[in-house]
Amino acid sequence: MAMDEATWRRHASPWSVWTRVPILPALALAIFSRAWIGWWALLPVALLVVWTFLNPRVFAPPRGPPGWATRAVWGERLWLARHERPVPRHHAEAARRLTLASGLGLPILAYGLIALDGWATVAGTILAAGAKLWFVDRMVWLYDEAGEGRFTLDL
Repeated sequence: MAMDEATWRRHASPWSVWTRVPILPALALAIFSRAWIGWWALLPVALLVVWTFLNPRVFAPPRGPPGWATRAVWGERLWLARHERPVPRHHAEAARRLTLASGLGLPILAYGLIALDGWATVAGTILAAGAKLWFVDRMVWLYDEAGEGRFTLDL
């Protein structure tokens, strides 16, 4: 998403984090809605795509002590920089597994959206979004351990 330092600071806002959480379910619903509203479904899909891009840019950076959402974003930054600054093995393995689990939800979701199968759409959404939220929670743990000096924290 080509996020610079200022964008990352804004994305660390709890408002940014919590308003991103419903994007995947909303996108699934928007795509599924083609069964009811036809080509008009492209309008909410387009709005969600634009919102996904704008979201980390529109909120003010967080103030005060970092809460769960802010720590999640800073932990994600540590994860993304893991090739330059390795993270502890237990976090790396958990993050890979959760990413895989989230990825496994996507073909189920895609099938549900293509076949207009509500159960598959819901199951794929829950698996993909649920594993992603668990991953994000793991990033909080990563950030917290870095802050305790268990490994290098350099944002």
